[in-house]
Amino acid sequence: MTFDPADLIPAVRDLAYAAGDAILEIYRTDFDSTRKDDGSPLTLADTASERVIVPGLRALTPEIPVISEEEHANGESPTDIGDRFWLVDPLDGTREFLKRNDEFTVNIGLVDAGVPRVGILYAPALDLMYAGATGEGATIIEAHGDERAIACRAVPDQGMDVLVSRSHAINESLEEYLADMNVRTRMPQGSALKFGRLAAGEADIYPRFGPTCEWDTGAGHAIVLAAGGSLETFDGTPLPYSKPKYLNPGFVAFGRR
Repeated sequence: MTFDPADLIPAVRDLAYAAGDAILEIYRTDFDSTRKDDGSPLTLADTASERVIVPGLRALTPEIPVISEEEHANGESPTDIGDRFWLVDPLDGTREFLKRNDEFTVNIGLVDAGVPRVGILYAPALDLMYAGATGEGATIIEAHGDERAIACRAVPDQGMDVLVSRSHAINESLEEYLADMNVRTRMPQGSALKFGRLAAGEADIYPRFGPTCEWDTGAGHAIVLAAGGSLETFDGTPLPYSKPKYLNPGFVAFGRR
């Protein structure tokens, strides 16, 4: 039987909605956070979301390993993952969650033969659901409404709109990279929402210099590819997956070129 990753999107979208509901239950309370070993914040919402997504994926595709951020942090990730595996960030943008600015996401991506093939990004506080699959295009659902197609855009004649981190909007590496480019605006945006905005044709480029892991990028990478964009390391090669410790180098995501 031929494996068609696009067939998984409806079920994975339902998992993302359910995880978003679990996150919002905590977001509406006077929640607290702890710190992971790397110093990043961890909230009850991270673990509540993971408890929805990971068992759901394992029931949906028992033959496909799941690499999830919180399980990995606890040393619980499978060691032999093969060429096809899920990448899950149950709550991307925990700092944005703690700031209560609504710019956090649920990230679920499927990597196959080194390439992200399926991506689901859900921003529960904004009720924005992005999805994409290789060869099938990308879509958005706003406020649980109708699904509509989205696509990356060509750079406007007036110049590029650049997506930058909400928490790290200005840094020396970014300034050097953009120095010779025709930049119209900088668009601060938290979490993996930057990939969704790029895929929806709302911006043109997203350079990232700070550290990320594969679960931060897998879902968004898949959606950008499905929308006609690309994602490369700064040496011009496609961002690889299944790296040691799942750590990413710096990268830049492009819209249509």
